[in-house]
Amino acid sequence: MSSSSSQPPEGDGVYIRQTKGAPFKFLVPLIYAPVLPLIRLTLRRKPVLRDRLFTAVLVGAVAHGSYLVSDLYDSESK
Repeated sequence: MSSSSSQPPEGDGVYIRQTKGAPFKFLVPLIYAPVLPLIRLTLRRKPVLRDRLFTAVLVGAVAHGSYLVSDLYDSESK
């Protein structure tokens, strides 16, 4: 029986679609990087809130960076 043209040849059954553009997870630093100086400037009169918020955003940024470089993110290691 001859193979019809509607069936893909053996081994070509899996197609991977590549997205165009950068994934959102790599664009997150473009959001929180300008937020850090804005926190320092806008909350000048409330030092306790300013320092706590600045520390929280900084910890979140470091956690996000650690997640991106860790093995948890690496989908090829599975």
